[in-house]
Amino acid sequence: MEIKELIAKATANMEKAVEYLDEQLSHVRAGKASPKLLDGIMVMYYGNATPLTQVASINTPDAKTIVVTPWERSLIKDIEKAIMDSPLGITPENNGELIRLGLPPLTEERRQLVKQTKGDAEDAKVSVRNARRDAIDAIKKSVKTDGTPEDVAKDAEAEMQKVHDRYIKKIDELFAEKEKEIMTV
Repeated sequence: MEIKELIAKATANMEKAVEYLDEQLSHVRAGKASPKLLDGIMVMYYGNATPLTQVASINTPDAKTIVVTPWERSLIKDIEKAIMDSPLGITPENNGELIRLGLPPLTEERRQLVKQTKGDAEDAKVSVRNARRDAIDAIKKSVKTDGTPEDVAKDAEAEMQKVHDRYIKKIDELFAEKEKEIMTV
């Protein structure tokens, strides 16, 4: 029973690594407009730093444009300032009722973005490998201390390797998909 718990715990840790990578990659600007690009932007709202998504609606009418519509007109200047101060590097267009963000095409930045996403994918792989290593170490320890039969331990190690391989494949697929998205003009 304990071996199954170890495998389940390691699998959960691997799943978290893949989910974190997916979240990180969704924030990378890849030439295609996505509301997630604005997730980290905070706006001063009645003296409090508030996430942009809580004070405005964010839409993508086409692949190159993001439209931010504040729920209160008085916030438009604060939202514009928050976007200008963010690391996005996009100048907002304010027409008094909404803010339009035109995403410029990526040029030399593409290679840098691919390197960044590859680094993020590699970090996720390291997390998956660490989860596998910890589980296998715990399995080996249970053979010595708890008297777990060696054939059960070997089967558990093989199962852990299969789970590891499945999550590494998921990470590679996520990276390949993002790389394709970045390199598409």
